[in-house]
Amino acid sequence: MTEHTVVTEKRAVILLSGGLDSATVVAMARAEGYSCYTMSFDYGQRHRSELDAAARVARDLGAIEHKVIGLNLDGIGGSALTDSSIDVPETLGEGIPVTYVPARNTVFLSLALGWAEVLQARDIFIGVNAVDYSGYPDCRPEFVQAFEVMANLATKAGVEGNGFRIQAPLQNLSKAQIVQAGVKLGVDYSLTVSCYQADAQGRACGKCDSCRLRAEGFAAAGITDPTRYF
Repeated sequence: MTEHTVVTEKRAVILLSGGLDSATVVAMARAEGYSCYTMSFDYGQRHRSELDAAARVARDLGAIEHKVIGLNLDGIGGSALTDSSIDVPETLGEGIPVTYVPARNTVFLSLALGWAEVLQARDIFIGVNAVDYSGYPDCRPEFVQAFEVMANLATKAGVEGNGFRIQAPLQNLSKAQIVQAGVKLGVDYSLTVSCYQADAQGRACGKCDSCRLRAEGFAAAGITDPTRYF
């Protein structure tokens, strides 16, 4: 794409982990008429089967392009998801859990912002949620709003008046509401992987925080959860 190319279609970059929430967000963006460009990260996470799930979801929901970016956040560590010496908790605890990955959403959104600027996309979608979630600080509305302000200060497009919007359509939905919305939009949740310690086949442990929230969401929605367990 040259600097002078004019983009007439409505494009969006969507962070796609391969889990339930991000798959729902892709379907929502597509329903709103966006051409969807999905982005995943191979960041040293222990549950790498989510990357296979992301590719399946992107293909099934008609993404124009699916990009996987390599990052070694395991080089920093500090999280049960990137440091194999830290166990993934299987019981509820107090405070921010050890599955929090330091600065993860800030890093991911920054790279999505860069790709959006190249694509001349004005919308970036992220599946963060502040209702049924694990208590991560980078899932809060305040963070999303602050990042949007920064995005429009830090980019050529923002300075020239072609500003970005960070869209978090799941922000105030319960997990049950997210499942119900996705089913209506035709999301095949059997393609997704939510578990923090899923095996190579994408089978879930059924014990971690992410598995618990997912199972509770499907149960509350009255919909059968297609998760496979090991």
